[in-house]
Amino acid sequence: MNIKQLEIYFHTLRFMKWQQIGYRAFYTIRSRYRKKTGFRYPLSRQAKVQMLSLKPSIEAPESYLSDKNGQKFIFLNLSHTFNNEIDWNFAEHGKLWTYNLNYFDFLQQPDFDKERGISLIKMFIANIDKSRDGLEPFPIALRGINWVKFLSREHIQDKDIDNVLLAQYDILMDNLEYHLLGNHLLENGFSLLFGAYYFGDERLFDKAKEILIAELEEQILPDGAHFELAPMYHQIMLYRVLDCCNLMQQNTTFDDLQLKDMLEEKAVLMLGWLENMTYENGQVPKFNDTAEGIAPTSSELFAYGVRLGLEAKRVPLRESGYRKMKDERYELIVDVGDIGPDYIPGHAHSDTFNFELYVDKEPLIVDTGISTYESNMQRAYERSTAAHNTVMIDGQEQSEVWSSFRVARRAKIIDLTEDDRYVKATHDGYARLGILHTREVKSFSDRLEIKDILDSGIDNFHEAIAYLHFAPGLELKLDNKNIISTKHALFRFEGLKRLEIVDIVIAKGYNKLLPAKGVKLFFENELTTFIEVVSK
Repeated sequence: MNIKQLEIYFHTLRFMKWQQIGYRAFYTIRSRYRKKTGFRYPLSRQAKVQMLSLKPSIEAPESYLSDKNGQKFIFLNLSHTFNNEIDWNFAEHGKLWTYNLNYFDFLQQPDFDKERGISLIKMFIANIDKSRDGLEPFPIALRGINWVKFLSREHIQDKDIDNVLLAQYDILMDNLEYHLLGNHLLENGFSLLFGAYYFGDERLFDKAKEILIAELEEQILPDGAHFELAPMYHQIMLYRVLDCCNLMQQNTTFDDLQLKDMLEEKAVLMLGWLENMTYENGQVPKFNDTAEGIAPTSSELFAYGVRLGLEAKRVPLRESGYRKMKDERYELIVDVGDIGPDYIPGHAHSDTFNFELYVDKEPLIVDTGISTYESNMQRAYERSTAAHNTVMIDGQEQSEVWSSFRVARRAKIIDLTEDDRYVKATHDGYARLGILHTREVKSFSDRLEIKDILDSGIDNFHEAIAYLHFAPGLELKLDNKNIISTKHALFRFEGLKRLEIVDIVIAKGYNKLLPAKGVKLFFENELTTFIEVVSK
């Protein structure tokens, strides 16, 4: 291991909580010395259940198909058909695909057949001793919610299923994801709450309440955002919060007003943030780890909130670091915040000052999105500075993203000035080069100005590149070496040394890339980008 690698490890570990490091060490040591006994039913108790009453939730997209050729599953835009027994450890499409297979979200598909659902659950149970990824705490948590919702909806009473489900909750209780924290620990808490109500189990309820009160207080920011700052994960966490509101509104097993009130308080705040961040066409920006086709849509979440009698509470965007500028024909969302919580930046990108621009409800400047969680070159690119609409200097990352979910040194906002149509911010991500990067955004009725300023205090030359990524299908026309025209807008640049129009790819969900055009803008100290919306 060389000095640079040691520095990366140091600057990664120094931001982590001792709780994360301690639990990771504890779980690692325990796994080495604990005797492997395989999966067992609870020996000390038998499951006693009560069917839950729930208002309609949100249906899952179709991911399971059965025909004469076998049982077909489609996750992350990749499919596989099992001709005989389902291999719950199937790994050819990557770990995230295996996780999705084990979540059992397909039980929430529209009109999913009751007998087919029972059959699939029993297939899983028959092979549970061989399960690997499926008995990790995260898939246990999500599978637990899906089983409870399905069993209650279909009024299924099966002692074997219930005993196996209870045994999985015992495993979850013994392996809570304190070593990861963030959305993982929240998912553990959500699932424990469903398990507590289904089994009438006070032990599960007490732990669920402990986790949810502490984590929701920390993870939901005052402006309503989930603190990992990925709109997709915000939608997923909001979905879980709404499900828990539904659970506590419709069932009185645990009449705990403190938890119920907190869930509803966070739900309306999260709904408000999502309203602020959703474009007029219903889409959300692809900031950080956000991909299409994974989370419930904004419209589905808004409708679910209405069914539960929860009215969105909109407060100005602030703590999340996002700012929205909107006029009659355009919507711009810019990121002028830190990359996320220091101790869990796994879903963060090197994207300070990144922005998206929609005109006439259509995407114009977009985030490149994500197509994989695998540790490969595509994942590295999709998290890099060059994959976002911001500035890279001397080929260095603003924030040192590495592996699939790691960040070493990271950019911090050190100055911020704003009003309704103006924001100016400075970050220190290039301070190690002796440079501060400032971006200034001005909004007018039919145009935008974006000014990038590099303050180095010295005269040494630095190669600065500002990147723009255009939505797939858009044609770019170059005029006079510093003007680009599209069907939506005219781009003009001042301070430009030269520009290049390049071929890029934009992620249209996991494992799905579309060709598009990008622009690299080379400059030295200052660059001003003028964007004028053209007549229809």
